[in-house]
Amino acid sequence: MFNVMASEMDSENLIKTLPVTGMHCASCASRVEKTLKEQSGVLSAAVNLANASARIEFTRGKVTLDDLQKSIRAIGFDLLITQEESSASHLEEINREYLKRLKTGIMGAMLFTLPTVMIGMFFMQIPYANYILWVLSTPVIFLFGRNFYLNAWKQARLKTANMDTLVALSTGVAYVFSVFNTLFPAFWEARGIHAHVYFEAAAVVITFILLGRLLEEKAKTKTNTAIKKLMGLQPEEVYRIENGISIKVPIAEVKPGDVLLARPGEKIAVDGVVLSGSSFVNESMMTGEAVAVHKKEGNPVFAGTLNQKGSFQYTAQKIGKDTLLAQIIQRVEEAQGSKAPVQKLADRVAAVFVPVVILIALLSFFLWYLLGGDNGLTYGIMSLVTVLVIACPCALGLATPTAIMVGLGKGAEQGILIKDAEALEMAHKVNTLVLDKTGTLTEGNPVVTDCFWSEESVSDKNLLLSIEKISEHPLAEAIVKYFSEQEEVLVENFENIPGKGVRAMFGENSYWVGNKRLIEENHISIPAAFTEKELQWEKEAKTVLWFAGRKSILALIAVTDPLKKTSAEAVRQLQNMGIEVHMLTGDHPKTAEAMALQTGITHFRAEMLPAGKEEYIKALQADGKIVAMAGDGINDSAALARADVSIAMGHGSDIAMDTAKITLISSDLLKIVAAIKLSGQTVRAVRQNLFWAFIYNLTGIPIAAGVLYPLNGFLLNPMIAGAAMALSSVSVVTNSLRLKWMK
Repeated sequence: MFNVMASEMDSENLIKTLPVTGMHCASCASRVEKTLKEQSGVLSAAVNLANASARIEFTRGKVTLDDLQKSIRAIGFDLLITQEESSASHLEEINREYLKRLKTGIMGAMLFTLPTVMIGMFFMQIPYANYILWVLSTPVIFLFGRNFYLNAWKQARLKTANMDTLVALSTGVAYVFSVFNTLFPAFWEARGIHAHVYFEAAAVVITFILLGRLLEEKAKTKTNTAIKKLMGLQPEEVYRIENGISIKVPIAEVKPGDVLLARPGEKIAVDGVVLSGSSFVNESMMTGEAVAVHKKEGNPVFAGTLNQKGSFQYTAQKIGKDTLLAQIIQRVEEAQGSKAPVQKLADRVAAVFVPVVILIALLSFFLWYLLGGDNGLTYGIMSLVTVLVIACPCALGLATPTAIMVGLGKGAEQGILIKDAEALEMAHKVNTLVLDKTGTLTEGNPVVTDCFWSEESVSDKNLLLSIEKISEHPLAEAIVKYFSEQEEVLVENFENIPGKGVRAMFGENSYWVGNKRLIEENHISIPAAFTEKELQWEKEAKTVLWFAGRKSILALIAVTDPLKKTSAEAVRQLQNMGIEVHMLTGDHPKTAEAMALQTGITHFRAEMLPAGKEEYIKALQADGKIVAMAGDGINDSAALARADVSIAMGHGSDIAMDTAKITLISSDLLKIVAAIKLSGQTVRAVRQNLFWAFIYNLTGIPIAAGVLYPLNGFLLNPMIAGAAMALSSVSVVTNSLRLKWMK
């Protein structure tokens, strides 16, 4: 489930995302993170309470995983460092065992707590009531609630405190005070004070908090259903063709180059290429697109996608962690382990939360004791217990990561991969979107539509094919396909001229293929017929390429890249959301203008060089714009890196996808609209969660301390405080889960 395989940052530094067990609150997560950061050789660490993981960047040779595990175990938690420990099945088994123990503890605690509450509230007049309450509450406190005390003791030995400290102190004080009053009631009666006992309050608090943890754990597991769905997509077995016979083998035995069989209704096992046969494959689980894709010989297929009615054989290319599905899972897990900027405030509060609460509890006790009159001590004990019980660092710790996890998971289900929490938080602020034309607004599959030759000759066609075959430009591929029947010749001194075209030598002559600027810079005269043809094609939104050599124009080639079906609608929706859309292209201004007209874009810039795209974004940012950039090529990587939010189209280059903060698997521009809306929904959920967590604690703690007592005589019961504390965490997680059902 977790990325135990390290991703190399460079020759020395590694990043690993590892599970952490034993954390129950924000203070626990804060303590684990602080301990990791204190280790020599650790460059950074981020602990996520919601998915119980730690993302650690460390220097190889300066610290080992064993060292990190020992440091975490020393503070009462555990870091799972082996592949077996970190596997999804092992982690699920740990979670199942924990939930089973929790349920057993709750059932046992309730068995003793219910009669304790009944006697404490309605039958205190029966003989030996206090002793019966003592007997009934003791198993709840020291058997079913023993982990609170054990964990609190571990933290105390380390001179730290967490949620367990608050529970242990509050219930422990209530229990000891009640035992004293049961054994020595005369001490109070001699002073004219009734000897109150709070056995039922201590028992109810333990039971409620155990119940709250169960509900919280169940809710937290639901936040990660997207990852579990993705992990469940890959089949465990597959049919491999051996000597013409299909044999079922475990997925682990498949190697690149193996020929596999996809039968109707089965999931594709690994990434590969169709060898023979054809079918329609449902790729919605990865792209979010409901329409099945027709697959025939030579087409790629991806692990986890669902074959429909047809049957075909395919050659395995990528297996295991190299498949697109595995990379998606890894990206989502890494993103879910990252921290959003808005979480930093909650982390700072959580770091000092427990000590501050203990101080407030002690202060309220002493104020009651000094100013509370005859019942000052009793009310002081009650307020101390209630303050400790009602304070909830869990709600603070879960407010941001649960919403982020659900948001990132939902994005992955829709074919939107978001690199980290910061990108998810930033996307909704975008007010300007810059789009590259080729492959972003268009299909990215250009085709040659027209050729205009000065003197059509076979040798020049051969030469054009040979030059473009060396070129890596997307338009070159279209020319190669168009002239595929020509013969190649040997060209020399090939040179790529960024943003303009290419140059090569054949014999003693230089030849150029590229845009008009390249031709003009080399002082080649352009006949009027070529200029007229250029204007005609540009009005039709065609890209015009010039082929020149021997000091004259040899040919003009028109290439068109069809507009994606959803591009115009996506632009319209973005503009309706108040987002300014810009288009950048290396094409001639007339071609760019025609394309802008088709899509409804009012801001565009033509004849852009790669460096110019980055400068264009810098200029927009200088005007105070929050800029998103969407592109798919290597020439977009600098501009993507400069943008506030970078978006790579899924079919694009690896460099573009590595640079981008958001990757759209389906390359559908409507997914940009969805990503921005998802960001807004997630950020709203985070703010609602943080508001509730802060307001709950800021109002609950003073009320528990007794600020309302002088006004209306109200003093909060510790049992009600325990229920409120349990519900506060559950409400935060439940609010995050609402994202799953939003459109």
